[in-house]
Amino acid sequence: MSKNLVIVESPAKAKTIEKYLGADFKVLASVGHIRKDTKVDVHDNFAVTYEIDPDHKNIISELKKEAKKAEAIWLATDEDREGESISWHLLEVLKLPKSTHRITFHEITKTALQSAIANPRTVDMDMVSSQQARQTLDMLVGYDLSDIVRKKVPGAKSAGRVQSPALRLIVEKEREIEKFSAKSTFKVTGKFSNQAANVSDPSSSEIFDANLEKSTLQTPDEAKNLFSQLASSDFIVQNIEQTEGTKANPVPFTTAALQIESNSRLGYSAKTTMSAAQGLYQAGLITYHRTDSLNLSKDAISAISSYIKQTFGENYLQTRHFHTKDASAQEAHEAIRPTNIAQEVAGKNDYEKKLYQLIRTRTLATQMKNAVVAKTSIDIMPTQNPDLKFNAKGEVVIFDGFLKVYGKNKDTLLPQLNIGDHLNTHDLIAKQTYSKPPARYTEGSLVKKLEELGIGRPSTYASIINAIQVRNYVVKGESEGTEREIQEIVLHGKVSVTDHDAAPNSITESTLKEKTGANKGKLLPTPVGELVSDFLCENFENIVDYDFTAGIEEQLDKIAEHKL
Repeated sequence: MSKNLVIVESPAKAKTIEKYLGADFKVLASVGHIRKDTKVDVHDNFAVTYEIDPDHKNIISELKKEAKKAEAIWLATDEDREGESISWHLLEVLKLPKSTHRITFHEITKTALQSAIANPRTVDMDMVSSQQARQTLDMLVGYDLSDIVRKKVPGAKSAGRVQSPALRLIVEKEREIEKFSAKSTFKVTGKFSNQAANVSDPSSSEIFDANLEKSTLQTPDEAKNLFSQLASSDFIVQNIEQTEGTKANPVPFTTAALQIESNSRLGYSAKTTMSAAQGLYQAGLITYHRTDSLNLSKDAISAISSYIKQTFGENYLQTRHFHTKDASAQEAHEAIRPTNIAQEVAGKNDYEKKLYQLIRTRTLATQMKNAVVAKTSIDIMPTQNPDLKFNAKGEVVIFDGFLKVYGKNKDTLLPQLNIGDHLNTHDLIAKQTYSKPPARYTEGSLVKKLEELGIGRPSTYASIINAIQVRNYVVKGESEGTEREIQEIVLHGKVSVTDHDAAPNSITESTLKEKTGANKGKLLPTPVGELVSDFLCENFENIVDYDFTAGIEEQLDKIAEHKL
């Protein structure tokens, strides 16, 4: 018979923990919350009534039976407020003493578990109170407001303290786009080479691009007039500026940053990211994935540093300690990182494997030196119009630093030039461009905006974004865009790049097509979503007010941190 009973939320987590703790420990799972809140009595200090979840009756019976046998019980639910609340419910339902051991750990490793067992505490009632306050607020606002919205707005399904401000953001963005009026201008690019190079091949690497600065051309005729002036002009290198710069390495992943990056690089939704991260955490492969901390433990930094020295060389190592700017973040917690940095591949499916690779690469990069780049800026002056200036920019990585692990170093090369050099003009190209409307939110950029405004917390971003889509208030766009015509005017040089057969100094005009209005993967409000948001803004402005919602989150943080 096991002397110790450890209770966690997840069966997958239980299996991983049991293999580390040995025969004296039996690990069982509550499978999430064992009780549901059924009502709030606003006349009795907002007292909440809880009922056993019918689906958990057999689980509770098993936990009670094993609790009676055990000499010691360890509540090992997740380290966030939700996890603390589950531990409190277990304490109440299993009728355990308040002195029952409560343990938390940032990673499921033998060392972390042994440390947690050696340093138990009791259930933190301030964290529990914070979770209960959030849950009560969500019930009061969500239940009552949802009932009103369903009656007043056809097709409406719900409203919520946090989901409704998130919906408002998307609706307001769509209104900005609807009001936007695109303006047309012509961007002028020159294709040049050094006369001394005597370039005769239009594909030569000696040919480089330079852009006309402060272009005010708005019509094809204006572009043609300018090119007529420049047809007989010489182009001379007026100035060359060479500087050395750096590309800063990234900070470790918080939950929000992971969701943003995985959406951008992997195309994962917030829900998919959190599901894959949950699987990696429960398998003991990464640290806890709901965190707003940038901190890395001393042991982790030591292990990462050793790996970098052995794999890339000491010249790539730059040990860094990160501190979170957000006052509410808990430095005792850690950022998201692999538990074993030497493990290159991990995860039970492609989603987990790709996310693990993203986390591992980012973690290594945080402890590597900045990349060093050589930058070159060349100013080119047309002799016929010395007030105009073309500028070419080049950049070459001279030390890749943290870019080594990303494997993407694309140099922008410029030929060797000196001030006063005369240039051949291969083409001057004036291409019509349109100003861009405000960008619609992706799931990643919406998470970033919610974080900036202080709406929601690491554990809630995915559920917020999922909720407004499930309720059909928001959908992801599927359009690749529509084609529109744009004009291009070209002044051809002696060796034209754009048209090898064009006569020197000839000006041609053509019509091109480009895609515009693509919204694939972007978040778009549905008609019912707009109606719900408008109804709430008109009748319950304070509920969907960004500052009000963020203020509540701050108060809940203070309760959890023993500051209120």
